[in-house]
Amino acid sequence: MSNIVLGAGISGLAAAYKARGEGIPVTIYEAAERAGGLLDNFVVEGFRFDRAVHLSFATEQEVRRVFDKAPYHTHQPESVNWDQTLWLRHPVQNNMHALPAAERVELIAGLVEAPNVEINNYRDWLIHQYGLPIASRWPMVYTEKYWTVPAEELSTDWIGQRVRRADLREVLAGAFTDDTPNAFYAKEMRYPEEGGYRHFIEPMMEGADLRTGHRAVRIDADARRITFANGVEADYKALVSTLPLPRLIELMPDAPAAVREAAGSLFATQIDLISIGFNRPRVSPTLWFYIYDREILAARAYAPDWKSPANAPEGCSSLQFEIYSSVRKPQTHSVEELKRNTVEGLKRMGLADESDILFVHHTRLPYGNVVFDLGMEQRRDLVRDWVRAQGIHLAGRFGVWEYLWSNQAMLSGLNAGEAAFLHGEGAP
Repeated sequence: MSNIVLGAGISGLAAAYKARGEGIPVTIYEAAERAGGLLDNFVVEGFRFDRAVHLSFATEQEVRRVFDKAPYHTHQPESVNWDQTLWLRHPVQNNMHALPAAERVELIAGLVEAPNVEINNYRDWLIHQYGLPIASRWPMVYTEKYWTVPAEELSTDWIGQRVRRADLREVLAGAFTDDTPNAFYAKEMRYPEEGGYRHFIEPMMEGADLRTGHRAVRIDADARRITFANGVEADYKALVSTLPLPRLIELMPDAPAAVREAAGSLFATQIDLISIGFNRPRVSPTLWFYIYDREILAARAYAPDWKSPANAPEGCSSLQFEIYSSVRKPQTHSVEELKRNTVEGLKRMGLADESDILFVHHTRLPYGNVVFDLGMEQRRDLVRDWVRAQGIHLAGRFGVWEYLWSNQAMLSGLNAGEAAFLHGEGAP
């Protein structure tokens, strides 16, 4: 019997890396033909694109010891917002000086008059924070584009530092001047000089017993046996799973009906990535930007060539747009419609036209972000508790079904590896 990790994304790699550092052998099984998971990348005509935007602002020593083995670029976290007709600096409510005076007055008055309501959902939180005019003009629009559900259908547990709280003094200052401080939650962001974001996690692949092309189709927790689609069977001493939690339950036929029902209610966004190569430099206005225009399907975009010049041929640049869908808001557009809408959006934002474009590429990620719809946490916890009772340890964004940044996902893998392989069933 072996110590096993399912999934070779950052958390699965970290779980095995933790054990390997203590001399404990672990085998990682990955369904894809290459490790990396959501942090992998792809190349189109000499342009490198990550699988959605990834930048590191990790501070944890355990993470930096791995990430910092790769030479990296450092960036200031500057971004902008497309507000239907003009660009506004991020966060948008702190940078309204370019708007007409009458609009600024109404938006600020709404903030001052924001009701002190009971917070039952994300819409309540937004109105309490910003007032209805600001909330409905910007964050509610972005919520539907990014999370695929209205704000009133989301909980608030996920927010943390991810959304800037309103400060009347900041809002007033940004309404009168463009000389505003950077209010982003991180002071700097890092990105590898070469090889895309994946290069940060490649040290954890070195020396790993990694079996790619192994898609799990059944897990028998009583027999401690995993069956793969290629016919391989593997018995485990200890198991860490980073598979999406609903998918994990599908593989466990003995799961009780209540657990199956709860797991079936969990859902995540999918991402259609539209990646574009340009025949001229620096098409993007900033490292990344948000799009509040409902006519443009993408919620946000980032510039791979800003992250590292190695991501684009000399004299060229690139952008990748993220278009979100889910079971609550299925993708109804064809790939060609998605591409066409994105190109029209480029022209609408004044960034480029067809003569600047070398190619428009599409790929779809089946998992983007865990959606925190109302009551999700209770249903998820029921599933997690049952899985853990079967002796299976969980890690990663989709394994624990949390909103984890890459550094947090790595820490979850390190912790799961320690619990399973150093102190649990897999301990020597």
